Amino acid sequence: MASTREEQTGNFSVPSAFGGAHPGKSVLKEAVDAVLNSFAKHTHGYGRVNVVEALQEFWQMKETRGVSLKGGPTVLYEPEPSEKPPYVCYVSLPGGSCFGSFQPCPTKAEARRSAAKIALMNSVFNEHPSRKITDDFVESAVKEAESTEMQIALKRRTINLGADSSKDPNTGVGAFRFMLESNKGKTMLEFQDLMTIFQLLHWNGSLKAMRDRNCSRQEVLEHYAERTIDDEMRSQMALDWISREQEQKGVIKRELDKALKELEQCRMSGRELRFPKEKCNILMLAWSQIGKV
Repeated sequence: MASTREEQTGNFSVPSAFGGAHPGKSVLKEAVDAVLNSFAKHTHGYGRVNVVEALQEFWQMKETRGVSLKGGPTVLYEPEPSEKPPYVCYVSLPGGSCFGSFQPCPTKAEARRSAAKIALMNSVFNEHPSRKITDDFVESAVKEAESTEMQIALKRRTINLGADSSKDPNTGVGAFRFMLESNKGKTMLEFQDLMTIFQLLHWNGSLKAMRDRNCSRQEVLEHYAERTIDDEMRSQMALDWISREQEQKGVIKRELDKALKELEQCRMSGRELRFPKEKCNILMLAWSQIGKV
């Protein structure tokens, strides 16, 4: 199931599912038909569906239809090391979105199927026209972000929204609008991948450091628009956390415990979980480099 929660990113919130629907479109029907055909093809006795093969075929179908996929159509599985059940498995889709097994699994194979199932459901749902960034969606999402920002400001008793704040890329809501408008035509999963980068930059303190160097939000957004989360980015962020550990003993362990709890909650509720998973990856890398594991 697709999540309807909001992700806090900097000073604005990011809706992680679109509302509404656009009936009469053929895109969703084609996607559903493709999945149903795949289900029929990969059903092997006892009415069971090989959802792992169906998920892979779904993404291969997208590539054959001319969709550009970062790193190709391969779906990647990452089982969590464990010697006894319940077993856990994560699956990363082309472009970076990540899901995990969302129920207690008695076998590693069942954990893999559970992860594939939730990823397939989100992949199909992502084909719906309402999941694409359009002019109408930009206005709706920005209005929602402004409302959330105002609620936060009222709670803190600080009003920091000007009349044109949504059009100023140096404000939180304005930066959100700029990112949406720069990604028109993309789907929510594609946009979420970009948002994960900025969630990590905010969480890691990198955005604040850039602001302290007088970098505008628009400059930062343009710089990272084409970046991907790779080993180089993780290593750099891990170094930042090692520096914090030297100044504040135990900070990595405390942050890692929080990230692991968040990852577990997202996984069990069937949410997209790239952000908490990347936080865990970065913190574990930092933890290992200071000789704690």
